[in-house]
Amino acid sequence: MKNGYNIFWTDFALKELENTIEYIEQNWSEKEIKNLAEKLEETLNLISKNPDIFQVSEFKKDVRRVVVLKFNTIYYRLNNNQIEILSFFSNRQDPKKIKL
Repeated sequence: MKNGYNIFWTDFALKELENTIEYIEQNWSEKEIKNLAEKLEETLNLISKNPDIFQVSEFKKDVRRVVVLKFNTIYYRLNNNQIEILSFFSNRQDPKKIKL
């Protein structure tokens, strides 16, 4: 039985994640960072085991999306037998800023 797909973060998605963590550190508490980390780990585990579990993005048919908490959305795709995280988008932004 397969344990799940490997997950690869693009540099762009990692930068978005880093910006999100910096924002939380400046404006919220350690509790929110911990909550985000737990939810992110849970979400990535689900994606790894079943990449088709979340809905197809409205932007590209080969890209799926999942809301992590209410302020961030992960955009990802299955690429060469690995999950590629394309964006960790802050939902506070204009959706036209999404770069996939």
